[in-house]
Amino acid sequence: MKFKETVKKILPSKRKLIQLYSALLFNANLKGFGNGKIYQGPLKNICTPGLNCYSCPGASGACPLGSLQNALGQSEKRTPYYLFGILLLYGILFGRFICGFLCPFGLIQELFYKIKTPKVKKNRVTKILSYFKYVLLVFLVIIVPILYGIRNIPLPAFCKYVCPAGTIEGAFGLLSNKVNESMLSMLGPLFTWKFILAVSFIVGSVFIFRFFCRFFCPLGALYGFFNKISILGIKLDKPSCTNCGLCHTKCKMDIRHVGDHECISCGECIDVCPTKAISWKGAKILLAPSEIDLPATATDEEKETAQKTLAEKQQKITKRNKILKVSVIVAMVLLLASALIYFNVIDNPKTPAVTTPPVSTDSTPLGNKVGDRCYGEALPVFDENGLSGETFNPADNLGKVTVINFWGTWCGGCVKELPYFDDIATRYKDTVTVVAVHTDLDFDTAAAYVDENYKDSLIIFLKDSLLDPTDPYSDDRYYTTLGGSNGAYPITLILDANGVVSHVFMRDVKQEELENAVKEALAIPQK
Repeated sequence: MKFKETVKKILPSKRKLIQLYSALLFNANLKGFGNGKIYQGPLKNICTPGLNCYSCPGASGACPLGSLQNALGQSEKRTPYYLFGILLLYGILFGRFICGFLCPFGLIQELFYKIKTPKVKKNRVTKILSYFKYVLLVFLVIIVPILYGIRNIPLPAFCKYVCPAGTIEGAFGLLSNKVNESMLSMLGPLFTWKFILAVSFIVGSVFIFRFFCRFFCPLGALYGFFNKISILGIKLDKPSCTNCGLCHTKCKMDIRHVGDHECISCGECIDVCPTKAISWKGAKILLAPSEIDLPATATDEEKETAQKTLAEKQQKITKRNKILKVSVIVAMVLLLASALIYFNVIDNPKTPAVTTPPVSTDSTPLGNKVGDRCYGEALPVFDENGLSGETFNPADNLGKVTVINFWGTWCGGCVKELPYFDDIATRYKDTVTVVAVHTDLDFDTAAAYVDENYKDSLIIFLKDSLLDPTDPYSDDRYYTTLGGSNGAYPITLILDANGVVSHVFMRDVKQEELENAVKEALAIPQK
């Protein structure tokens, strides 16, 4: 008996197994941890239910919270029906069952909570603090992205300033790989802030059960609205409840009653309920009848027949449940195996139509480090009317300083710093040429954005091309050649009058440092 109890304590519970399964399924791109690249294929357009950073090297889908913020930031241009629909679907199907079973970051918090230390139990203060996540949902996830979206500046505020999943899964996952060493130069005060927050959330999770989930997670707050109507979850049979309080004592979340907006449907309260008033929604479908109603006047023969009928029904339902259980397990294994095979075997990058980087006429490769000669290549020019039919090549701009900025309308940092480049292009028009290379992603919005904000600008706007024109998910050619990776924007290179790289910024720049860099490049004599 003691041996069985010891084994039960060592082995993970069914819920933990489902959490581990979900974490692996939603991060099935295991090769991403090896090659340091983010999966950006067609399946990345699908939102996973739980908090799982888009930038995690293993992520096989998009984070619903990040997708919602980006969608709201563009709501002036397009209505995010897909995001609203998928969140509504997840909410109606699961509610906060997602938090308890399907969220990878929830699993991370619970594992840290297992560290043996004194624990802070729930109390009146934690119940009050549990409402803070609703403030974050309304302000950082909804209001701020919409307000910035009106100004054509995409800003997923919660992801950028708070979300620990982005730091732990995304930043750490990418920066831990040597191939992304160039990204280290992009780190600044914002990363320091996010790092401190992430460490605080992890440390908090050691002492407080699901520290981030309870007080800071807007996704949990959103799913909480659906708990009462969700198909999966916990339900309470009030007539059978004796108000003994055992469920409240057992629960580590800040619930007011079983199944409310704070309940993550972990199911622990079901085991402690003395009257079995708490159960899973829809559980009756799987239960075999325990008795058959018979009139008081029923004969012994009728009672015996009824007992046989009851036994047959119980046997059939038990057999059906076993088949259903095995079928679900087989389906889950097949789904996970299919995902692992697809992301790590089938979905290998296609051989690009153009396999070599741009080169100059003397076969010197295009440089991307300070001191390299940067000959560049001709890229198509666009304006407020779209592609103009003209091209621009930095190699033809010798004698003048060339500023090359990689940007995208979807990139908040890019949009924010673009006025600095416009100012440089205007004030140094005789000695400096500023080019802004837009990523192929969302290029259909670029012309309209330029028409609205930079119609008379002296910036030369260029469109990047794909490494593989037949694959819309391949990396941008010019951006990749000049050192970009994993969609990290913006990037800026400054070439002196000799076409040599004098400055590289693998991040957004401040106006003063951009001007200082241009002045230093202008001070280098042409040879």
